[in-house]
Amino acid sequence: MKNYLTESYHGAVPARAVGLRRGLAKLTLAAGVALATLGALPAHAAPADTMIKAVKFDDVKEVKKQLANGMDPNMADNQGIPLLVIAAREKSDKVVAALIENPKTDIEILDKAGENAMMMAALNGDIDIVKQLIAKDAEVNKKGWAPLHYAAANGNDDIVKLLLDHDAYIDAGSPNGTTPLMMAARGGHVSTVKLLLDSGADLNVKNQLGLTALDFAKQYKEPDVVEGLTARLQQMQKQTPQAPQ
Repeated sequence: MKNYLTESYHGAVPARAVGLRRGLAKLTLAAGVALATLGALPAHAAPADTMIKAVKFDDVKEVKKQLANGMDPNMADNQGIPLLVIAAREKSDKVVAALIENPKTDIEILDKAGENAMMMAALNGDIDIVKQLIAKDAEVNKKGWAPLHYAAANGNDDIVKLLLDHDAYIDAGSPNGTTPLMMAARGGHVSTVKLLLDSGADLNVKNQLGLTALDFAKQYKEPDVVEGLTARLQQMQKQTPQAPQ
């Protein structure tokens, strides 16, 4: 899974900006042709840079202006992250609304790691964006890592419930078979674990490594979750009819 579950986002100076600064530092009077070429770059890049900045800061007025001037709502930054995913990551709710109202916007668009706007909003606990996307018929049951995994990973119970209310598959398996319940257990989110179990999550599911939610809780040293899951298992065993001898 993408490192959004274990690492925070760290911005980086765009490579092209570094290159431009180095190039300008080496210019001489004899490099007139190179100067003319480099001089054309900022004018070309400026609208895209302005748009990305506006998306990050929820400047919906500027975003609408750029869209009206023909900016592609599905463009990506120099790290391959589409505008809609950036907006969801940065909790730019007004910009998200403007982008998804544009008929050209692909609301399922993915970044290079396979993440979309609903996944970012679910991870960040931004239920308003999740609601906006659901209202536009965004896919709740994305194959592989799904929004429910991301909501459960950060213990965002309100979004977990919202997704389940819209038919999110509760035992959705990631590419290696990890379920939302396992992610909640891994993060030590007791209330999320309880919510998922009460909603029908299967405690006995194993991922491709043979690990259950209880194994995740033990591995990541979450004693409260271990205690709760162990109690659930014991309760299930008591309720299971014993086979006749």
